[in-house]
Amino acid sequence: MKKSVDIPFLLVLCAVVAFGLLIFTSAALGLLARDGASFSSVAASQLLLGLVCGSFACWILSRLDYRKWRPYTPYFFGFAIVLTLMTFVPHIGLSLKGASRWIALGPLSFQPEEILKLATIAFLSALYAANMKGVQTLRGGVLPLVCVAGPAALILLLQPNTAGVMMIGAAASAVLFAAGGRLLHFGLLLLIGIAAIGAAAFAYPHVAERIDTYLNQSSDPQGSGWQIQQSLIAIGSGGILGKGLGQSVQKFSYLPEPIGDSIFAVAGEEFGFAGSILLVGLFLTLGFLGLRIAARAQDPFGGLMVTGLTILIVGQSFFNIASALGLVPLVGVPLIFVSHGGTALAMALAEAGVILSVSRRMRHQA
Repeated sequence: MKKSVDIPFLLVLCAVVAFGLLIFTSAALGLLARDGASFSSVAASQLLLGLVCGSFACWILSRLDYRKWRPYTPYFFGFAIVLTLMTFVPHIGLSLKGASRWIALGPLSFQPEEILKLATIAFLSALYAANMKGVQTLRGGVLPLVCVAGPAALILLLQPNTAGVMMIGAAASAVLFAAGGRLLHFGLLLLIGIAAIGAAAFAYPHVAERIDTYLNQSSDPQGSGWQIQQSLIAIGSGGILGKGLGQSVQKFSYLPEPIGDSIFAVAGEEFGFAGSILLVGLFLTLGFLGLRIAARAQDPFGGLMVTGLTILIVGQSFFNIASALGLVPLVGVPLIFVSHGGTALAMALAEAGVILSVSRRMRHQA
């Protein structure tokens, strides 16, 4: 008989989504003031593709037995690879700001990168679950990660999408760690990651510029450093309790990407330190509850998959927050459940559905 899903995880998930929708709606007011048509398009994408389709996917996946689709993970991964490669096909792939990351379907577009992340985690989890004893060897631990996450990362690097490469690398490494990988092997993977970032900085000038801006944030406040400077001004002006919902000044003309990369700055200005801590606390709690589900999973496949998905969701969110505070370079990582992006929101909810499916079959239901 099926058990119910993990209620604490579900409640925190609903709280994050609700708070995120509130922040997004307020941040989008800046876009409405400039262009009502763009606001309508963005709102439709976020609500219809993101929230409605994502919630439906979450409900469906939470009710499916995740163990039954384990044999199909290689095919899912192959499908995701082909789908992501289609971003380079003329008249199918859509390029914006020099990056080929979208597939256009008439008036709609989506990022197959988000599907690729889930497929990579699921396939790696299946491989490690089938050979837990060999994970501490190069052949059983590092080689599967390189052979699965490597091609996925290479495709994203060619788009170019360095943020996606970093997130897939982090989630894949988390799966290997949870499976029992050796620390020495993580050192090797770290060197590979640093080399990849170095190659990206050499091949793509915008990557090198972002690194230089991070290291010298105040050197060009009217140019490359404008976004981080305005972000810090917005967060700082929020004080302890913030200016109030909808009262952000920065989102209207000063803050680049107020519904995307800089949305945490809008939240900080309107909800202050208290609201920012609440949002961070919700993500921390979501991460803790996700990892608790992973630890209590009925089988290694479920536990490894939940670990990877939890790190993916929470890791992306914290990287976005850290970039808004100037602690890491700005690379375009979304604040999950908050930033604009119908595909990212829908897939994050779908991933939460997988986690809830695993929670139905925990060894010790809390």
